[in-house]
Amino acid sequence: MPHDIKNYIAGEFITSTCRFDDVNPVDGSLVAVVHEADRATVDKAVQAAREALDGPWGLFSAAERAALLHKIADGIEGRFDDFVSAEIADTGKPLAQARTLDIPRGAANFRFFASLVSTSGTECFEMGTTDGAGALNYSIQKPLGVVGVISPWNLPFLLLTWKLAPAMAAGNAIVAKPSEETPASAALLAEVMHDVGIPPGVFNLVNGFGPDSAGEFLTSHRGVDAITFTGESSTGSAIMRAAADNVKALSFELGGKNAAIVFDDADLDQAIDGTVRSVFSNCGQVCLCSERVYVHESIFDEFVERLKDRAEALRMGRPEDEQTEIGPLVSIAHRDKVLSYYALAREEGADIVTGGGIPSFGDERDNGAWIEPTILTGLPESARCVREEIFGPVCHVAPFASEEQAIAMANDSAYGLAGAIWTTNLSRAHRVARQIEAGIVWVNTWYLRDLRTPFGGVKLSGIGREGGIHSLAFYSEPTNICIKL
Repeated sequence: MPHDIKNYIAGEFITSTCRFDDVNPVDGSLVAVVHEADRATVDKAVQAAREALDGPWGLFSAAERAALLHKIADGIEGRFDDFVSAEIADTGKPLAQARTLDIPRGAANFRFFASLVSTSGTECFEMGTTDGAGALNYSIQKPLGVVGVISPWNLPFLLLTWKLAPAMAAGNAIVAKPSEETPASAALLAEVMHDVGIPPGVFNLVNGFGPDSAGEFLTSHRGVDAITFTGESSTGSAIMRAAADNVKALSFELGGKNAAIVFDDADLDQAIDGTVRSVFSNCGQVCLCSERVYVHESIFDEFVERLKDRAEALRMGRPEDEQTEIGPLVSIAHRDKVLSYYALAREEGADIVTGGGIPSFGDERDNGAWIEPTILTGLPESARCVREEIFGPVCHVAPFASEEQAIAMANDSAYGLAGAIWTTNLSRAHRVARQIEAGIVWVNTWYLRDLRTPFGGVKLSGIGREGGIHSLAFYSEPTNICIKL
């Protein structure tokens, strides 16, 4: 039966008169009815966060905050199956992915930043003075204050916790807004926060949309000190405009039109396996997915044929089926967008190697947001389908003749989030990787992440870096204290 998803403010679950549906993309069924936060509700959430900073939370030591983060991780693991079910119902992603990636990483994010904040230090410098006595300069880290966290629908729980954990570890109070498409796991997290005893107002959750809804009310609110956002580049630009008057701190991880380069000396089996993952994982709904694949001309035909075989062999099925490898897109509206690019590719003269349409199941799944994995070839680099982010299970494969040409083609993009290089030549790996204009470059792998490393994009793919001390640095304000000796 559908249930209610409420807002969570100052330690209480709050209803509203305006509501909207949370729909399962597998079959179009109703998952939940979501209570939309109006401007007054967002005001109340920001006020609750401000009061939490002025209350006990503001006096918590790093060790005390870390202990609570560990309790949150314990609470997530204690309701592991509930979180998996919520994530699957909202996204339609395969059970194996939710069980092995999304939910475990969510719990791990809290543990990682709890440990990091417990052991991180600050600077201290001795300096000379004219009287010979000297002075001591040291820095302390203060929280930014009230942080607005806006998370996307593609990896809703993983990316929400990726921001919440360091923000709370640094001592901030939170007003979070999950995507309107995928609010269920965030609502479960609010229950965990409540049950483990997070002080009222430290974590607040508001549901809604972007313009003229909770998203706009939060990003333009004068009581919010910082905004962290993952999502489309155009939305990031809108948030920047909304935040400009108050000069808020911003951290954005935005879109990508990521390139993979396959050299003729690559281990072809490894490159095919990795490219299948980097194109079709999560039905292509990962900002790090490879939508542009450049293959050396000497192995181009073989690569395309083998990639086609693998794409056509991907098992579409119900999320709970252990054999399912690819699920639906997140919504009918998003499928319409991706299908419009499939149609555009045909207009632009693409060869449709495989896919390009909607699968038929003959059951209730035909009411869902399913789409075929698709491979394109034959487009010029100027084509819109090569230059614009599609965010679906699709890639365009093009040949190159030289290393220099491959690098130039990969960098010829308004985006710069990620890249992948496939080669067995160690010198080439180092040489090419440093020339790719992206925040992260993988060599002979994809989506392998050390949480200590910086993560973020260049160009239209974002501003700022998250991960490890880089996250703590964003969510903290360093203050220098100078003591004259």
